[in-house]
Amino acid sequence: MTVGELYFESLSTGIITPTELSWLAHGQDRFSRLEEATALRLGRLLDQGDIQLGCRLGSAGTLRPKTSTPGVLEEWIEPLGRQRHR
Repeated sequence: MTVGELYFESLSTGIITPTELSWLAHGQDRFSRLEEATALRLGRLLDQGDIQLGCRLGSAGTLRPKTSTPGVLEEWIEPLGRQRHR
């Protein structure tokens, strides 16, 4: 998981799970500047009530469905950290 993936998953569902929030809080020391800004934005959205703390269920009861929108990976998620960790 990357901060970018978490950000877009939370925006699309309106939910962030306690596990994801914990991962975000404990990984702060490893984040790039862009990832830090994204994490802060997630916190603000949570404070404003735009994102709720809860459980996310996908189709057929699976947790955390994968993003299937073409171009999202290359244009949004990759700049937010996945390639940085390779």
